Amino acid sequence: MVKPTPSNWPRFSSAVFYQNAVAAIDWLCDAFGFEVRLKVVGKDGRIEHSELVYGEGVVMVAQENPDSERSWMAAMRSPRSLSGAGTQSIMFYVDDADAHCRHARSRGARIVSEPATHDYGEQYWADRSYGALDAEGHMWWITQRVRNPPPR
Repeated sequence: MVKPTPSNWPRFSSAVFYQNAVAAIDWLCDAFGFEVRLKVVGKDGRIEHSELVYGEGVVMVAQENPDSERSWMAAMRSPRSLSGAGTQSIMFYVDDADAHCRHARSRGARIVSEPATHDYGEQYWADRSYGALDAEGHMWWITQRVRNPPPR
């Protein structure tokens, strides 16, 4: 049996690392509509940890730190530090994918997949989604459910 999560935490969340986490947090809030729930600022203004929320979802944002004494932390990188190579993509649901895409594009998101409806058949669901890269190359999929699967 799985115990309940701590209050205000979803069962899953993700963490992304940036060369400039301060700018990334500001941009994610402006372009994608996240809100800052927590921001831990360390020495020299480095973002050690932050929690951004969108609805009930949480994404943690931190500054990469290749000099960290913790080996796992030293290995975490922004795609910008890896010649644009991605290590993950993040997906979240919005109410209107087309409007969200227009707003994100106006704030500098690089749209790599225009909004399109993906229909998985009448026994499944249909979503409308688009793909965007942020300033440091993280891949984001923003999705709107347009048809739920039928009840089973």
